[in-house]
Amino acid sequence: MTVHSGERKRGRISIGTNRRAFLKSAGVVGVAAASSFGMASLTRAESRTIKIGYIGAQSGVGANFGEATPWTVERIRAAVKDGVKIGGKSYAVELVIKDNQSDPNRSTVVSSELILRDKCDLVLCFGGDPAAAMGELADTRGVPTISTMVPWTGWKFSRGATPEDLTEKSFPYTFHFFWGAAEVVKNFLAMWNSVRTNKIVGTFYVDNPTGKAFANPRTGLPGGMAQYGYREVPAGFFKMATDEFTNQVSAFKNAGAEIVSGLVLPSHWATFWNQAAQAAYRPQVCTMAAAFLFASAITSLGPRGDGMSTEVWWTPKFPYKSSITGQTCRELANEWENATGKQWTQPIGYAHAIWEVGLAALASSGDPKNKEAVRTAIANLSVDTIVGPVRFKDSPVKNVSITSMAGGQWRKTKGGRFPFELLIVYNATAPQIPIEAELKLLSQLG
Repeated sequence: MTVHSGERKRGRISIGTNRRAFLKSAGVVGVAAASSFGMASLTRAESRTIKIGYIGAQSGVGANFGEATPWTVERIRAAVKDGVKIGGKSYAVELVIKDNQSDPNRSTVVSSELILRDKCDLVLCFGGDPAAAMGELADTRGVPTISTMVPWTGWKFSRGATPEDLTEKSFPYTFHFFWGAAEVVKNFLAMWNSVRTNKIVGTFYVDNPTGKAFANPRTGLPGGMAQYGYREVPAGFFKMATDEFTNQVSAFKNAGAEIVSGLVLPSHWATFWNQAAQAAYRPQVCTMAAAFLFASAITSLGPRGDGMSTEVWWTPKFPYKSSITGQTCRELANEWENATGKQWTQPIGYAHAIWEVGLAALASSGDPKNKEAVRTAIANLSVDTIVGPVRFKDSPVKNVSITSMAGGQWRKTKGGRFPFELLIVYNATAPQIPIEAELKLLSQLG
């Protein structure tokens, strides 16, 4: 595989099939690297130091998304522990890791710390709140920033975009790679069209930029549903701290909604699903963004987790390899499961890929301490990662690289290591992922 940045040949590196080959091709030399969880621990070395900042949720309601962060950071730290050589100069690498605690206000605080106090050369944002908080400051201060783990439509809306300028609105120093609400809508509608229902859909959304992107009449679920003859029963938005959903349950039950959809976190769904059971409300299809990404969230529902359907944006079945370690998706997932005893989770792929993209940009820049060179390298970057190709150059959406997605349904396993497995049921938006099963109605399951 090859990482390249436009015509900047001085920054081209070849990615090997294992860590040793990667380190050799990246020009690794004998200098020290350091990482810090919450505060910087500075390593002095003869060469200059590249500071890479990172913000993501490792605690709070969004902790499931950052569960793999400490594990991933340790692996990245090992990969760069001897430093790197870029543009003929040797650099130590310092990782400055911040937990935003799933709090938008905390995101703002640590964003300022990374840029103003720690003076990072590059900042990586994992999730919507960190990306939104960092965006304006990074652009104002001229700090190259790469984000992921939030639909690109939500990311753009959080930065002031409108449906009219969604693809054209651009930013000087902030870039994003992920899929968007439109890709989710395609998968959700295709899965629903494959089964027989009354086409009445109850929807509710967490009140944040991502939820608003999903609920947008033009770019989100409502427009897609109307196009295919589905009738929406909108229950609107709810605050992140909400733990009461009886009004939504009543609205959906009274309307006879056989499909429930929208965007909620696992804790929200668990509460909603328990209250639905108490009200004897049982829809035929539950296809929810965010809530069903994690095996742990499905397992916590017990037998009633069987049949939950979701977007699938990373799985061990993806046919990609890491540009850092050379591992396949299956190998990375196996390493996680063997090290933690926990089932693989979708964010593992993007938790790894964001470092692939960041390190590739720095290598391609030719001068990682020159922010203009790094910004230009990101804008022209093309790198094959564990989540698939990340291509910023010539993207149809300014500052964004759109990544792959399929549709899946959780099913009970028979004698497997874990109680549920995520099966691919729709793949037209990601034909490289084989279909494993057909979507089944909840009434057709145990």
